[in-house]
Amino acid sequence: MTALDQAAALVALLREQPRGMSWHEIAARVAFSGDAQSVWEEKTHTDTLVPDPRLEQLLGAARSDVVAWHKAGLRFVTVLDPDYPARLRDVRETPPFLFARGDLRHDDAGMSVVGSRRASDKGRRLAAEAAKILVKKGLTVIAGLAAGIDTAAHRAALDADGRTVAFIGTGITRYYPPENKTLQDEIAHRGLVLSQFWPDAAPSKLSFPIRNASMSGYGLATIVIEAGETSGTRIQARLAVEHGRPVILMADVAKHTEWGAALMNRPGVHVASTTAELELKIDRVLKKQDSLRRALSELAG
Repeated sequence: MTALDQAAALVALLREQPRGMSWHEIAARVAFSGDAQSVWEEKTHTDTLVPDPRLEQLLGAARSDVVAWHKAGLRFVTVLDPDYPARLRDVRETPPFLFARGDLRHDDAGMSVVGSRRASDKGRRLAAEAAKILVKKGLTVIAGLAAGIDTAAHRAALDADGRTVAFIGTGITRYYPPENKTLQDEIAHRGLVLSQFWPDAAPSKLSFPIRNASMSGYGLATIVIEAGETSGTRIQARLAVEHGRPVILMADVAKHTEWGAALMNRPGVHVASTTAELELKIDRVLKKQDSLRRALSELAG
């Protein structure tokens, strides 16, 4: 079974969603079995001796699309590929596939820097400082390429000659917001842009929370710089806690939002008032990660 066969079977499964399977269920089933083709055959099996021509056409169209994406220079990786990001496999919302532009790494140690699109000057400065701290420690700066906090974090990481990864809420061939087109292209050239949607997918109210779940899963931790009561950032903070990923809330978020205050007492949630405190919290998270890795290594040995 070739990689093309596997990719085509996965794409066909996602489009057909046999027996009402969700994308998450398909991703989990394919990852568990290690064979998208067998899952396709199992879930589309009928008792009739004659193959369903519609399903054959769907599988053929999926194969044609995968080939076309490759010819167009679009990198398409699935949960079955060895270079699929390792930490994303650990969360319930594992994307079944990713389109990538840039330097895709199987094990990419980084933290998300997230917050409001309508950021204050103070928030943008703090996001830039957070990014610089992460770069100094050799960590990747992860953000969602949105206006405000995300843009400030990406820009600061690049200006510090660091690595940054952008999870976008559209297809890989689109630019959103349009004013970040140049920044998106620069990140693709010097870091990595990831999309978990079909190549030409437009932004939607659902796509951004979906990508926030992936950002949480991809990174070691989430740093919340500035956000309001109804900010979409709260979704990633809550998901990070569910994923068992540390969350670092800046003090204004913890004090001035109900959701921030509610998270303060949850395990793995830290609060920082200054950039100096933020760096200490980042170091604490890294130290705990190192201790956990050593413990797991000892158990495995």
